[in-house]
Amino acid sequence: MDRSKKEQELLLGTLDMLVLQTLVMGPAHGHTIAHVIEHTSEDVLQIEQGSLYPALHRLEDRGWVSSYWGPSENNRKARFYKLTAAGRKRLTVETNRWQSMVEAIGRVLARAGE
Repeated sequence: MDRSKKEQELLLGTLDMLVLQTLVMGPAHGHTIAHVIEHTSEDVLQIEQGSLYPALHRLEDRGWVSSYWGPSENNRKARFYKLTAAGRKRLTVETNRWQSMVEAIGRVLARAGE
């Protein structure tokens, strides 16, 4: 697998993990999911609709989220996404993988600073 493909998968996996983590709090529509990620990251992470909605569809195709139509805060029809049991399991796997990667990068950075 070439480098750009691996980088793209890492970025998609990271977005997937962030979306799943956001849905732990309960069902939400796309705009709210993006807002929560941006707000929680203190606006370091900016989620574009062109990335978010394909991620939500991918997660739904994999059975990690389900969706339904309902009224938004301003009483407009919106699609809400909900974490499934399989999504909770996947979030645990992805969180553990992410933590391992962060720890490994930390070790390399600490050694480089010696």
